[in-house]
Amino acid sequence: MYEDFVPERIAKLRTQKGVSARDMSLSLGQANNYINNIENKKSLPSMQAFFYICEYLGVTPLEFFDEGNDDPEALKEFIEEGKKLSPESMRHILHLMKELNSKK
Repeated sequence: MYEDFVPERIAKLRTQKGVSARDMSLSLGQANNYINNIENKKSLPSMQAFFYICEYLGVTPLEFFDEGNDDPEALKEFIEEGKKLSPESMRHILHLMKELNSKK
């Protein structure tokens, strides 16, 4: 299961970040085809490399494996902004979110 999930998740989060596989590989101090090999399922990262990948992508390992969270960076930002709201404003936003989700 995770043999497919890990490469696909890395590709998705990398694309959301707007960086190429080559640039990410080099930023991690690896050969220019390192991330490409992972995304093409030719290899998997070591645990240490996985932690560096998470750090580079701006996600925790928990967020990385949270399949229901398509955009961990945006969700973190959303939560941080939500913490700044008054309780009344937060209830209004929550009501709006529930309304939008019920129309899916």
